[in-house]
Amino acid sequence: MKKKLFFSLVLATTFALSLSCCNRSETEENADALYSSSKPYTRWWWFSSEIDTNDVRDQLIWLKEHEFGGVEIAWIYPMGLDTNTPHPEFLSPEWATSVVYAKRIADSLGLGCDFTYGTLWPFSDLNLPDGDQTITYFDTVEEAKRSFTWDYPLVARILNHLDKEAFYRYATKMNKGLAEAYKGRKSGVFVDSWEVETRYLWTKGFGETFAKEHGYDIEPYMQQKNLLDTENAEVFYDYMHTLSNYVLREFYAPFAENATQSGAFSRAQCGGAPTDLLTAFTLVDIPETEAILYEPCFSKIAASAATLGNKEAVTAETFTCAYGWTGLLYKNGRGQSPYQGKEQIADLKLICDALFANGTNQIIWHGFPYNKVGDTSNFFYTTCQISTYPQHNLTGDNLTEFNKYMTQVSKYMRKGKNYSDLAVYMPLEDAWMNGYYPDSMRKVKAFFWGQYEMRFINTPDAFKGMQPLWVNEHFLSSASYENGVLHCGAADFKALYSNVEYMELSALKAILRLAKSGLPVLLAVEPKEPGKNKHTDEYAQVLTELLQLPNVKNDASVLTSMPLIAGENLPDFWCRQDGETYYVFFANPMSKTIEYPLQYGYAFSDKGTSMPITVNHHGKTENITLNFKPNESLLLKIDKKGVQFIDLGFVPKKMNGYEEK
Repeated sequence: MKKKLFFSLVLATTFALSLSCCNRSETEENADALYSSSKPYTRWWWFSSEIDTNDVRDQLIWLKEHEFGGVEIAWIYPMGLDTNTPHPEFLSPEWATSVVYAKRIADSLGLGCDFTYGTLWPFSDLNLPDGDQTITYFDTVEEAKRSFTWDYPLVARILNHLDKEAFYRYATKMNKGLAEAYKGRKSGVFVDSWEVETRYLWTKGFGETFAKEHGYDIEPYMQQKNLLDTENAEVFYDYMHTLSNYVLREFYAPFAENATQSGAFSRAQCGGAPTDLLTAFTLVDIPETEAILYEPCFSKIAASAATLGNKEAVTAETFTCAYGWTGLLYKNGRGQSPYQGKEQIADLKLICDALFANGTNQIIWHGFPYNKVGDTSNFFYTTCQISTYPQHNLTGDNLTEFNKYMTQVSKYMRKGKNYSDLAVYMPLEDAWMNGYYPDSMRKVKAFFWGQYEMRFINTPDAFKGMQPLWVNEHFLSSASYENGVLHCGAADFKALYSNVEYMELSALKAILRLAKSGLPVLLAVEPKEPGKNKHTDEYAQVLTELLQLPNVKNDASVLTSMPLIAGENLPDFWCRQDGETYYVFFANPMSKTIEYPLQYGYAFSDKGTSMPITVNHHGKTENITLNFKPNESLLLKIDKKGVQFIDLGFVPKKMNGYEEK
C-alpha cells in the first residue's frame, strides 16, 4: 500500500505543477483569503477504505467543473459498516498520503480544502488517555464512547470538551497527521455542532470553580439528580454560567488558537453547545450555522457574531436531512435519507434563500460521498446527495446552474459589511433560566432538549426593517455611545432593544452607562436578576436609575430613525452596506414557512406574491413593489440614484421524481 500511495503522490505533484500556470492568479492572489470565490463548498464523505488517488483527482476535477469552490474532507465509517473493508489506520502515514494528495490536487485546481478535525464527531480517539474522556457528574463513561468512526468496529472515546489540556493532547495527534496537508493554500479545520451529552456535564475541578464563582456547593443538586427540576431553575442558571465559561475557555478558544498556530483557520458550528453562543461564535475565524435541522433564524446568531467580531464569511451546513432521515443502521448500515437522488432544487433553493436572508453568505453542501465518477455505491444517510451519476437530480447542468446562483448571491452578501440600526439584547439569561423545551418544540426529540440551545429565538419582527442584530453583555461591557452611534465590537447601531425577562446585574449596569451617554433604549420589559444569589437592593437601584432617563422608554417612540425597509408582513431579507450603497436580498416569502422535515415538492405550491414596500434611503423615500414570481427571490441595489432590481437569473424547474398531486 505504501508504494502505491507514494507513487500516486508523485503523480499528484506532477499534475499540480502542470495546472499551476492556468490557476496562478486565483491560487496566488487569494491564497490567504477565506472562501474568497463565494462558490459553494461541499462536505466530502471519505468512507473508511483504501483511497484511490485517481478517484480523488477525478472527483475534484468534476467538482471544479460544476462550480464548487472547495471541499471539506470528513472521515467516516466503512460503507455498510463492512468490517472487512481494508483501510489505512486513521492518522497513519498511509492515511496522510491520500489526504496530502487531495490537498495538492485541490490547490492546483484553485479549490479550497478544509478538514473535519477528527473522524466523525464529536472529537474522539481510539487511544484517548485515561482522564481525557468526557464525563457527566456520575462518571457515565459509556456515554463517552463513539463507535462509527474511520476505524470501525474499534470503539473510540469522546474527548473531554471542558479540559483544554486534553484538547491539546488530542490536537497534537491531529496536527501530526495533517502536517503536510496544512501546507499550500490555507485550509480550515472544522468542528461540527455540539454532540456531547450536556445533562450533568462535569470535569475535574468544576465543583471548586462553581463554589468560587457562586458561593455555594453545586454537588448536592448533582447527587440528588434534581438540578433540572423547575424549582431549581436558579441553580441550573448558575450551573450554566460556570459551564459556559468552561466551554469558551477550555474548548473554543484553544480550538481557534491551535488552528492559527498550525497555519490553518478555524470554522465551527457552535450550535448545541452549552455556552454563550454569541461569544463562542466570535472566538473562531468562521462561524457556521446549519439548516434545516436548525431553524434558518438561528443563522442570525452566527451572523451577529460575525458582525461584532469583524468576520467576513458566515458559512452554513446546508440541506442536511431536508426531507427527513433514516437511521445509520437502516438497511444494514446503508440507510439513505428520503428522496436521495430525486431532490428538488426548487425545495433546496428555499432553504439556501432562507439562510441568505438570515445572514449566511457561504454555502457548505451536505454533501458529496467519495465514489468513482459515475458510481452510486456510496451514499451518506442524512444528506441531500451531490452525485456524478447522470440519472440523479443533483448533478450536471442543474447542479452547476444552482451553484452559480448561490455564488452570485453570496458575492453580493459579502460586499461591504452587515447593515443594522438596532442592537437587540440576546435572551441568554432567559434561555438558561427556562430549562427544557416543551415537547411541542422538539421536532426531533433525540437531538436536543434544553432552551440553552436557543434554536428558535428571533429578532423582533416589528423592527425587521432595521435589520436588528444580537448583542450581549460581553460586547456591551466594552461598548461606547458617541455622536449618535453605539460602537459595539466592530458593529455600529443607533439604538438598543431589550425584551428579556432576566438580565445579569453587570449587563444592566453596562446598559445604564450607555444610556447615560445618550443611547436610546427600548426596554420592553423590566428585567429581573437571574441566579440563586441576588443583589436585590443594588439591582433595584440600577433599574430605577435606568428607567428615569428620558431616552429609555418601553415603546417605539424612543426609536427616532426611519427603518431602511418598511412594510406590512415583510419577507425575510438581509442587507449589506458597501459605502453609501445597500444590497438587499429578499428571500421568496415561501422560505419563511419551511420547517423540518420539508414536504417533497413544497416549493411548487408557490403561486407568486406581490407586496408594496417603502425604502427610506439617502434622505428620501421610495415606494416600490416586490413582485415575486413562483420560486423566485429578489435582490435590490439601493444608492443615491435610487432603487434598482438586480436580475439573479435563476428559477428552478421541476425535476425527475416530482409528480403533480
